[in-house]
Amino acid sequence: MTKNLLIALVLVIIIIVGYFIYKQSLSPVTVEPVKIGFIGPLTGDIANIGENLKVALEIARDEINRAGGIKGRQLEIIFEDGQCNPKVAVNAANKLINIDKVPIIIGGLCSSETLAVAPLAEKAKVILFSAASTNPTIGDAGDYVFRNVPSDTFQGVFAAEYVKNTMNLTKVAILKCLSDYCVGVSDVFKTKFQELGGTIVAEESFPQDAKDLRSQLTKIKAANPELIYFVSYTDGSIIGLKQAKELGIKAAFFGADSWSDPKIWQEVGKIGDGALYVEPANKNLPETFITEMNKKTGGKEINAYSPRAYDALKLLASLMIEKGVDPTAIKDALYTVKNYQGIADNYTFDNRGELTEGRYIVKRIQDGKAVEVK
Repeated sequence: MTKNLLIALVLVIIIIVGYFIYKQSLSPVTVEPVKIGFIGPLTGDIANIGENLKVALEIARDEINRAGGIKGRQLEIIFEDGQCNPKVAVNAANKLINIDKVPIIIGGLCSSETLAVAPLAEKAKVILFSAASTNPTIGDAGDYVFRNVPSDTFQGVFAAEYVKNTMNLTKVAILKCLSDYCVGVSDVFKTKFQELGGTIVAEESFPQDAKDLRSQLTKIKAANPELIYFVSYTDGSIIGLKQAKELGIKAAFFGADSWSDPKIWQEVGKIGDGALYVEPANKNLPETFITEMNKKTGGKEINAYSPRAYDALKLLASLMIEKGVDPTAIKDALYTVKNYQGIADNYTFDNRGELTEGRYIVKRIQDGKAVEVK
């Protein structure tokens, strides 16, 4: 082979290779999205709250993707319906962990969902991050379990102090559903209220799916309390408040943060006027977030948890951009988060994956609407 022929052959090879490289550069590069999971009630008792959280997460997801996603990869959320039911939530978690292979699950919403899923997440080393579950024992549910909503250790104490010291009431009855959430917060309330010198004159419970609370309410009425601390999800609250009116109960009603579901007050109407409840204190929300939520929900009221779900996804996305999508790296980074500035709150996590403080407000129902008590 002559020298000139060799040079020509090399040039041809260079041109061919260059052509294919150029062609490849013009072709769209397929990059797999970063998939994470969500578990929460999208049907059933408190679907109104679950759907509200879903919309908030979608807003956060879209903002993250418009800004470039996770290092150029789009963020995708796989939404699973936990139905506020431990067994259903476990099935959803098994799918997300074993089939979808997600590194992160946002959820559950109900404490019973979160506590049921926690062992699976811990075993698989998948982050479980709740924006709404408040049962005190979640702080001990695993190294990969976090939440950006305060524990009921804070809420129950706040409620007891408010009833005893601000309302100056000493005789209280407790009415609670038999779920991890209801039992957890009511137990904290009871202990603190008694420590303050108050008396629990009656304590009644009912299954989460109960349709008739007349027996429990009749016993409470006979105890003649000044106030009924009523902890239940949406359907139980509607039933209990309506039946209390039918039974002629005059005691005031005081609820927990599950009463932030506006469906309760829409359903009970004037019966609910005067009822009080506690919910986490959020910042004044940005108008952009409010506008997007209203647009996507048709103007439904934004509950206390939705902006915290938005914050959860924004925080997790920032850590994935910095640390990658390995769950252990994300977990380790979460424990170092100090004063993260969200739209709902500022977040600092302790060595149990818990917020270091909890702030609350009290709301009163007036004409079917919840108004903050100043």
